Amino acid sequence: MLPPTLLVADDHPLFRAAVIHMLREHLPQYAIVEAASAATLGQALQAHPEVELVLLDLAMPGARGFSALLHVRGEYPEIPVVIISSNDQPRVIRRAQQFGAAGFIPKSAPADTMAAALDAVLAGDNWFPPMEAERSEADAALAARLAQLTPQQFRVLLCLADGLLNKQIAHELGLAENTVKVHVTAILKKLECYSRTQAAVLVKSLENDQEL
Repeated sequence: MLPPTLLVADDHPLFRAAVIHMLREHLPQYAIVEAASAATLGQALQAHPEVELVLLDLAMPGARGFSALLHVRGEYPEIPVVIISSNDQPRVIRRAQQFGAAGFIPKSAPADTMAAALDAVLAGDNWFPPMEAERSEADAALAARLAQLTPQQFRVLLCLADGLLNKQIAHELGLAENTVKVHVTAILKKLECYSRTQAAVLVKSLENDQEL
């Protein structure tokens, strides 16, 4: 029987170590798994089905703003994700909430605040700092459209946003080129986009400082 596990995904080793130290003191019954990029986050989730919560930094290599959050929520909807970020602007917090995060902890928060937030989320609640930002209907509509994509289609979409051709996407994801073509057609239809460029612009809008 594997112990319940928490996954800490952050590319800064010192901050990751500080978070892990707090977790081991406050939640000693949990094992800890680490990831330092969007790619290793995906690998860790595949390798550790016992993960019960993800602590996720938005600014990691391989992530575009909220893309890692959306990817985890799409592929592992049963696992709550708590964003931990140095960008704690009200709009960023609101977008994290609308894109499916169960909580948001500013990196400047003291350890007891972080502990209280994690206790709340592990108990099935949400935890967010007070926010002044209004709910964005554009964000809500984008989240709904992206939620229609399968995990594989989401991976293809991120490759589109990087400007890769179908042949390159096929090589990157280990797919047949014809399969990529089918995915691209489905993605454009689900996102109501008329071109690959328009789909790439949608991905760009996931970045923290972008307005829709």
